[in-house]
Amino acid sequence: MKVLLHACCGTCASHCVMALRDYGHDVRLFFSNGNIAPDSEFHKRLDTLRRLADCLNVPLIVDEPDHKEWLELVAKGFEQELEKGARCERCFRYSLERTFRMMEQQGLDMFTTTLSVSPHKHTPSIFKVGQELDRERFLAVNFKKEGGFRKSMQMSESLGLYRQNYCGCEFSIRVL
Repeated sequence: MKVLLHACCGTCASHCVMALRDYGHDVRLFFSNGNIAPDSEFHKRLDTLRRLADCLNVPLIVDEPDHKEWLELVAKGFEQELEKGARCERCFRYSLERTFRMMEQQGLDMFTTTLSVSPHKHTPSIFKVGQELDRERFLAVNFKKEGGFRKSMQMSESLGLYRQNYCGCEFSIRVL
């Protein structure tokens, strides 16, 4: 199966690509992250994902970011929500809808996301959104199973990939 993998960053994508390949899938990466702010952070993550795509010889499709649209459609009225709250589920929907549309445009078989590798993301919410979009073609893989998050950290470290310290939107940045 040809799978479009929504990738939030290179660190998370590293293990996910390998796991999908182990399942026998032909993987394409999709960087669609209108949530990421500031712009410099978006470009750091994109550059890191490009490096990973080159290392793993995986095609990468880049969606032009529209942070203003994301703020209007996703965050407006939900700015004070905590991580794993309603804003996050709205963000999952925003990204997965774009991934679903790109999968169809590219003529691919299935779509999924790296978001389930993170221990900071509520996997059932991610799966709910993906299955609402297309129950048959959403590949519900919990990438954090069997030490997936640890594996992604180890692989990223061995490749020297940049690892961010917040999810992506300005509302998830933690003041240290």
